[in-house]
Amino acid sequence: MLVLFCLLAVLPAHAPVTVVPAPEPPGYLYRVTLVRAAPGRLLDLIDLYRDRREALAARGEAAPFRMRHSQGDQWDLLLIFPMESYAAYYHPDRIARREAHAEADAAFAEALGERAAWQEDLFVYGPPLDTLRARFEGMGFFHVEMFEALPGKRAELYEQREMENRYYAALKHPPNLIFVRDRGGAVDLFTLGFYRDLKHFAESADAPLEAEDRAAKAAGFESVFQISPYLRSLIARHHDTLAVAIR
Repeated sequence: MLVLFCLLAVLPAHAPVTVVPAPEPPGYLYRVTLVRAAPGRLLDLIDLYRDRREALAARGEAAPFRMRHSQGDQWDLLLIFPMESYAAYYHPDRIARREAHAEADAAFAEALGERAAWQEDLFVYGPPLDTLRARFEGMGFFHVEMFEALPGKRAELYEQREMENRYYAALKHPPNLIFVRDRGGAVDLFTLGFYRDLKHFAESADAPLEAEDRAAKAAGFESVFQISPYLRSLIARHHDTLAVAIR
């Protein structure tokens, strides 16, 4: 007991703890909804969300951005609903507007239950609404990358995404928008790339290897060959999806 007491006496009262801060999120709040259609009901589901989009716009709510899965993850539709902030979304005036349409909302929920086999919601902080609108303008093809970070690696993963955007900028390639999870779902963050079409997306492969390596090093990577291994060292899971616009 005397030995144990002596050992405890020389230890610091509080052992130092290294805390990795979460990235400071951009200030605009969105709700992201991922939906998989019930068998044979995809077109019905698209029609349902088309009508929902028009109804929300008629109420004075910002209409959601929409895209349809082409290949990749399990969802069929991805919808991004602008919320602004929790305070704005739950402002009494806005709540009152929603309550005035409670019957229509209940009918939508019932119809969705018949047409959707799976749904997941994710609340994220992302770029300003005007920036998102501008990036969607005229774009018909999207690259969605969703990441689950390893423990303690979320902040570093965010920085890796910023580094990759600097790499893209050096190559005159459109940068991705970054969205950071606040709550819901399992995804820690996702990035969204905007392209006119598949050909526009594939243009990134035209850069000479020497230019890619210079851009990678300027962005903070050891080399262009280390971009992917570094990313893999930060994540537990990663989903890539190619999607197209819903017209």
